[in-house]
Amino acid sequence: MTHGSRYRVHLRRRREKKTDFQARKGFVVSGRPRLVARSSLKNTVAQIIVAKPHGDEVLASAHTRELVKAYGWKAATGNVPAAYLTGLLCGLKAKKNGVSEAILDLGLVSPTKGSKVFATMGGVVDAGVEIPHDPEKIVKERIRGDHIQEYGESLCETEEYAPKFSTYLAKGLSPDRFSDHFVEVRNAILTAFGAPIPKAETKPVKAKKPEAKPKAAAKPKSEAKPEGKKAAPAKAKAEEAEAKPKRERKKPEGEEAGAKPAKKTGGSNE
Repeated sequence: MTHGSRYRVHLRRRREKKTDFQARKGFVVSGRPRLVARSSLKNTVAQIIVAKPHGDEVLASAHTRELVKAYGWKAATGNVPAAYLTGLLCGLKAKKNGVSEAILDLGLVSPTKGSKVFATMGGVVDAGVEIPHDPEKIVKERIRGDHIQEYGESLCETEEYAPKFSTYLAKGLSPDRFSDHFVEVRNAILTAFGAPIPKAETKPVKAKKPEAKPKAAAKPKSEAKPEGKKAAPAKAKAEEAEAKPKRERKKPEGEEAGAKPAKKTGGSNE
């Protein structure tokens, strides 16, 4: 532990990594309601809270368990589509209570693109509550559950399919139609609050990767190479060599053709 005359112990909730008091002060000074979205491995909670002198007041609240009890949600409650539907339900309740705008309260959660926090915010925005945000943080393909459906289709004919989707299959939901089930539950929530149902969105078709061309088989070394630009000069040189006559050996002077050299003899005998 750090010691010193100027050392100050942080507040308890800051030490527990639960509250950013600097951001909290900014929310209170603004006087606007804030959307508090908190997620765990199994559930998501969305609340719209306004700060008052006597404490915080919750104007609207929604929990993922409400999706299962009231609207027939059969999939898991800890994924991104469930977080979006929870935010949509919370936003419709807030709109009914007269809330038209809010600020997203991330707390100490990292602002990761496509996370459940931004999916919850996307549901509140679609319900009609204005929240300043960057649209790139919301990934619509993950909100509809396309990534879950594609993963289920990839494991359809394998042994891992039944163990990984046992909860879905036990409730009578096939992962192959996850997106359709999401649309059914979303429309049921909108109908319960009298909100208009959006038009059906066409699922984007992913372009297939071009197939790699097979490589040509290597030719054996013994096979003759076809005559081309490089083979032509070599062939011309060979023809020139054949056309040139062979050089004759130069004979010594005084040697006649066909004559044999005289043999050396000793002195003359008289």
